[in-house]
Amino acid sequence: ADFNYGADEYDAEGNEEPKVLPEGSETMPYIDESPTMSPQLSARGQESGDGVSPTPTDGLGTGGERDAGKGLEMRKLVLSGFLASEEIYINQLEALLLPMKPLKATATTSQPVLTLQQIETIFYKIQDIYEIHKEFYDSLCPKVQQWDSNVTMGHLFQKLASQLGVYKAFVDNYKIALETAEKCSQSNYQFQKISEELKVKGPKDSKESHTSVTMEALLYKPIDRVTRSTLVLHDLLKHTPADHPDYPLLQDALRISQNFLSSINEDIDPRRTAVTTPKGETRQLVKDGFLVELSEGSRKLRHVFLFTDVLLCAKLKKTAVGKHQQYDCKWYVPLADLVFPSPEESEHCPQVHVIPDHELEDMKMKISAIKSEVQKEKANKGQSRAIERLKKKMFENEFWLLLNSPAIPFRIHNRNGKSYLFLLSSDYERSEWREAIQKLQKKDLQAFVLSSVELQVLTGSCFKLRTVHNIPVTSNKDDDESPGLYGFLHVIVHSAKGFKQSANLYCTLEVDSFGYFVSKAKTRVFRDTTEPQWNEEFEIELEGSQSLRILCYEKCYDKTKLNKDNNEIVDKIMGKGQIQLDPQAVQTKNWHMDVIEMNGIKVEFSMKFTSRDMSLKRTPSKKQTGVFGVKISVVTKRERSKVPYIVRQCIEEVEKRGIEEVGIYRISGVATDIQALKAVFDANNKDILVMLSDMDINAIAGTLKLYFRELPEPLLTDRLYPAFMEGIALSDPAAKENCMMHLLRSLPDPNLITFLFLLEHLKRVAEKEPINKMSLHNLATVFGPTLLRPSEGESKAHLTLASDIWSHDVMAQVQVLLYYLQHPPISFTELKRNTLYFSTDV
Repeated sequence: ADFNYGADEYDAEGNEEPKVLPEGSETMPYIDESPTMSPQLSARGQESGDGVSPTPTDGLGTGGERDAGKGLEMRKLVLSGFLASEEIYINQLEALLLPMKPLKATATTSQPVLTLQQIETIFYKIQDIYEIHKEFYDSLCPKVQQWDSNVTMGHLFQKLASQLGVYKAFVDNYKIALETAEKCSQSNYQFQKISEELKVKGPKDSKESHTSVTMEALLYKPIDRVTRSTLVLHDLLKHTPADHPDYPLLQDALRISQNFLSSINEDIDPRRTAVTTPKGETRQLVKDGFLVELSEGSRKLRHVFLFTDVLLCAKLKKTAVGKHQQYDCKWYVPLADLVFPSPEESEHCPQVHVIPDHELEDMKMKISAIKSEVQKEKANKGQSRAIERLKKKMFENEFWLLLNSPAIPFRIHNRNGKSYLFLLSSDYERSEWREAIQKLQKKDLQAFVLSSVELQVLTGSCFKLRTVHNIPVTSNKDDDESPGLYGFLHVIVHSAKGFKQSANLYCTLEVDSFGYFVSKAKTRVFRDTTEPQWNEEFEIELEGSQSLRILCYEKCYDKTKLNKDNNEIVDKIMGKGQIQLDPQAVQTKNWHMDVIEMNGIKVEFSMKFTSRDMSLKRTPSKKQTGVFGVKISVVTKRERSKVPYIVRQCIEEVEKRGIEEVGIYRISGVATDIQALKAVFDANNKDILVMLSDMDINAIAGTLKLYFRELPEPLLTDRLYPAFMEGIALSDPAAKENCMMHLLRSLPDPNLITFLFLLEHLKRVAEKEPINKMSLHNLATVFGPTLLRPSEGESKAHLTLASDIWSHDVMAQVQVLLYYLQHPPISFTELKRNTLYFSTDV
């Protein structure tokens, strides 16, 4: 499908939590209808018996009850979590209604705080919403408290859904209610005091009696709540057997809620029609492609055309269906006037707002999840409409990623005044554009100004001449195109020769994933040499990759050029080259040696590829005397310790001298160093401490990762794996909290204590994110699969397409670890007290 892209106003629906909008904002908040991982709503999955994945023992239903209990215990967790958040919501509405009565009483006196009309506008429909939810809560509460498997409550949710009309009225009035409240608090000090601090009662079993909340925040709660009840319905359906009397009622309630959400999110898109222009080509097109431009503080996707004597930046106009597509010229710079400002000249350039890594990672997860859903739909001969809908969602997400991930600045300056800033994700591409322009500038070029007709003709020719037709996102690929490689590419960068004079040299490796290239590894700097010998090995994760690029740089130590801008690469590219990753050639067990030639420089490297299913194997060690590949309970018992010695020592060393190391845990250590450390720990050699203090810190971090990766059973156990997958897929925060804490409590002590020990360490690493660039999300991406991936026997069962299982399972594994990393500190003793966890505001 050819989606219409490139529109400036494009909003890929990445907004998770609708925020309260700033004043003067024209639009209603967008209400997200999509739960994070939506269950299949058709009854098909339920009938075939795969509707609920097996839940583990320990209060979540054992294998024997699997068919009978079919997730009914999960329903109780979901409901008790929802009930807790419903109580908080009712308390919030109550707090909002509290000042209404006294305000009404003063309205008829000689000194009113607000007029009756203003009160009516601000508190419109709050009383009705309160009554609906109070009745719902009072009916549901006893059912959950006296729980048994025959409890039915679908009719309560159905009734709640049928009363959503009240919310429609509230939503329509929301903007004016906010404006009125804002105006009144500016003009009336008494009302301002009231609306700044409304007291919300704490939940029955919480320590806090009250919290203070602003009126603006409380007025937003009902909007937030509609989405919330839809999420809970998704969760309940997922864990309700199809033959349960509640099932059709919950389905009906979900259908009503979703239709309601769509109706308040409808946005009319006025499409503009384009005009066709006469043909006319005078110049040759040398290069074109999509680049992200930072324009007036926001990122825009542009199609950039380099002609023999001019660089033209355009965007594709929105056109009516069937009309000829057209470009709109944003600006052009004659090459005779074009210069590249150096970083020090670009002081006045705008600062680049970089999107945090974890947001980009989250989006990649979503995209991979949608890819798996598309695969499943195709395999089950699903409806083409469902597939189209998924593809559209995937396109929107990939578009967002394409727009928001680039961070390397590429500046263009017109001698006659204006500067432009593009952001690229790959330094390779930046140098390709720069070299292509510089090559054309060697010719004798004249400066000129285009008349409006000439500009129209030139822009008109872009459509016909362009060589890049689609935005580089995977949703634009045809089904028969190669999906690329999924797994791990091991690369050893050996050496390079062909340099004219001695220099400080290093290499970086880039691979493509999600349609664009990113830098994945960097060798150390080899100083003062014409023949650097790096001999460093890297493990690079491939996510649908097709090419590997190597760039060779000369390190710049000039103080005046450094510390300008985080993403400003001031080092000079000495050479660059690229090879295709051919699945047939690469997939051998042996190393394959190769040479890339670039501007007279030859870089020697070797590589081998491990597909994902191969790299997922956990193999128990034959020798039970060591620590690698030996059960954690065996090791802690032997050592008489709570946390294995190897884990304590590696963490201590990283905290001592690696916590500020850029990319700690993400950058691979040298493979031979890691193997040496593994041997020393396995032999329990007395030289361990000396060796640790001398070893490169990335090798120590790599050894810790290898230890967890080689455990015969994952740290979070095979038994609980299905339940972790179900818990993390719950959409309701309170239910999720309940479930995720219950699962930790179910872990064996050595596993739990080691996990909590590692968790606190990773949090300390992330505190240094401004220096080490490792966010909680980056750490979760590195460690999630290592701590959760099931062992061989377990994962056999669901290994289908390598890329498919990877995307879905690995995403969920990362999310599980991220959940615990973002959670307030968890103490072993508190957990064991078996307390129910509820956060105060859900």
